[in-house]
Order: sequence, then C-alpha cells, then structure tokens
Amino acid sequence: MKLSYSSDDGYSGDTALGVVVLSTDETLEPEMRQITAQSGANLYHTRIPFATNVTPETLAMMEHDLPKSMSLMPPNIDFKAIGYACTSGATVIGSDKLAQIIHEYFPNAAVTDPIQAVIAACHTMDVKRLGMLTPYRADVSAVMRDLLEQNGIQITAFGSFEEESDHKVARIAQSSTLEGMMHVGTGDCDAVFASCTNLGSFAVIEQAEKALGKPVVSSNSAFTWHLHRLAGFTGPIAGPGHLFTV
Repeated sequence: MKLSYSSDDGYSGDTALGVVVLSTDETLEPEMRQITAQSGANLYHTRIPFATNVTPETLAMMEHDLPKSMSLMPPNIDFKAIGYACTSGATVIGSDKLAQIIHEYFPNAAVTDPIQAVIAACHTMDVKRLGMLTPYRADVSAVMRDLLEQNGIQITAFGSFEEESDHKVARIAQSSTLEGMMHVGTGDCDAVFASCTNLGSFAVIEQAEKALGKPVVSSNSAFTWHLHRLAGFTGPIAGPGHLFTV
C-alpha cells in the first residue's frame, strides 16, 4: 500500500554551516560539535584528500582537489557560511583563491578559513600582539607568521612542536598544548593563538585564559566562532574562551 506524506524543509530549514575537512583531521569535528550542538546550527561536511605530512608542497596540492570536494556537498542546501578547515592550507593556497572555488558551487554563502578567522578574531578583540603556538615544521610556521604580521598582528612570542605528521599532531596531548600556550603567553602579548585544526585545545582554552589573564584562541575556536558570526549568529555563543562572548 502506498502511503501519503507531508513535506517540510527538513534539517536544511535551519541555519546550515558547511565545512571542508582534511582526510587526516581527527579533531575539528569533535570540537566543532561541542558548539553546534548548543548553537542550533546544522553542520555539513565534506572531506578533501591530504597526505600525512604537512609541507608547503602537500598543502598546495589541495587547491586541485577542492572542486571535487565541493561537488560532494549537498547541492540543495542554502548554506549561510562555508569554511575550508585548514589553517596552514589556507595560508599557502590563499583565502581569496579558496573563496573563489567555493563560490563556484555556493555563490551566496559567506566563506572563511581558520587563518582568516584568527585575523578577524584578533581585530574584533583589538589584539595587536600575539603569542603563537604551532605544531608545524619551521617553513610552514614561517609563512603563517608572515601573513599574520602583514595583517597588523605582531608575533611577539613563538613556539612549535615541529611535528610534520598530521597523524601525530592529532595525538598531541592537550596537556602539552596547555604548556605550549603558557610558554608563548607569559610575555608581552595581548592574546595567544594555538594553530592547526588537528591540534586539540577545547579542554584547556579556559584554563589557559584563567592562568594568563588574556584571551586564548585556537584554529578551531576562531574558525567555529567566525562561521557562526558570518551565518548571522549574534550575541554570546556557548564555546570555550573569551572569543565567544564578543
């Protein structure tokens, strides 16, 4: 027996956020879900192939694969904001190029990435001097430092785990991330930034802020905050750290 049914907008009727996640990333989604579960935004993601080792060359290769990844996003959803979720990849490829590719598939969506989100967060909080923690090898970190300084953000303290393997980055204990935050944050800086979407941080951000007395942001906190703001969320958002109150 054929049954009748009624229709509505389904989950797509709510605010939809899209995210392009690296195939090697094991951290972004669990951390983002902590926020979207409370904000009410619906999260849709696609994956993009990535080699295990993080180098300027492997990061640049994702530009070629991004169109295929975007073609796998649900085509009929009215995305309010879409983000490419790789801080170092966005730095190497360029935020404008990433936005151009994403807009070929979803021209009405606002677009961001973690490095643009961090810059926006710093400007919103009037942060001009930053203590920076990364997991990257030196040449990847150097390009990112240069980009931040080109955007008026001085790196006054820096530290890195210098780990090339993305698989190993996902397994850096958050206690080590906290120690790194404390190392770069005790000097003459307005805030601390822990880079990389695969570096776990949500469990220690508020602890670091309390100890340092200044804002602490990570790639994932800035990225998730910026996606929500671009999608039209106003007011405080339930998330780790001072950033989600501005």
